[in-house]
Amino acid sequence: GLLSVIQRLKGSPEQELRIVLLGLDNAGKTTLLKCLASEEVSTITPTQGFNIKSIHSHGFKLNVWDIGGQRSIRPYWKKYLGSTDLLIYVIDSADQKRFEETGQELAELTEEESLAGVPLLVFANKQDLVTAAPAAEIAEGLSLHTYRDREWQIQACSALSGEGVQDGMNWISSQIMNRKK
Repeated sequence: GLLSVIQRLKGSPEQELRIVLLGLDNAGKTTLLKCLASEEVSTITPTQGFNIKSIHSHGFKLNVWDIGGQRSIRPYWKKYLGSTDLLIYVIDSADQKRFEETGQELAELTEEESLAGVPLLVFANKQDLVTAAPAAEIAEGLSLHTYRDREWQIQACSALSGEGVQDGMNWISSQIMNRKK
């Protein structure tokens, strides 16, 4: 299974992958990045520009680019998309007033030529909040089922508690393994 493939790869040099982490401002991108890097998440400030972290996971070096989601920064997103191996899009599941806006941004991103065929992981973040919409409802609202040109997954999570984050990382590793075959 997956574990034996990972163990075989351990003997080979570590492969590097470029992951771009996007979503609207206040979706929890930086909190998610800190959670992935096993860093303290108690104090997070809005990202002005971008953060880059290298995370070692499943025998791979993941270079994760966390790019600010403020409206004024979004036009620059496409400048960071070249050579992207995987796109992570983070949604604030409790901010239902912005579902339409985040859906439009995601739809525009997936039409970018530089992201053609790039796997997409949508983290339905902030599931620890009472007002959070379920991941299945978000997937339906984003019409993810219509994405036929790429592998995609929606994963309910709480970047604050870490719940569901590892499940998303497991999906990423399965995508990596499938591409290696």
